[in-house]
Amino acid sequence: MFGISWAEFLVVLLVAVLVIPARMWPDVAKFLARVVKFVRGVIWKITDVSEKIKEQIERESPIDDLIKTTTDDILAEISEPIKKIKKRTVKKSGGKKK
Repeated sequence: MFGISWAEFLVVLLVAVLVIPARMWPDVAKFLARVVKFVRGVIWKITDVSEKIKEQIERESPIDDLIKTTTDDILAEISEPIKKIKKRTVKKSGGKKK
């Protein structure tokens, strides 16, 4: 838990019991409860946002593939007539390029 062992946690707890007066323990418990609630909320928000990002990436991946495939197909269709036109102009001019 938080990179400390149980033995270290017990030592910190023992020191806290000795240092903090008994009348302040309810306030300490409320504070710790607020801290835990806040940390859980932050972790929940981070997890939620990371899941949304992951879903967005998964949705965009097929769209990117579709766009690339469509673009490649269109460019291939455009380049074929251009190649034919270049061949015709080269044949008409007698093999010389203008």
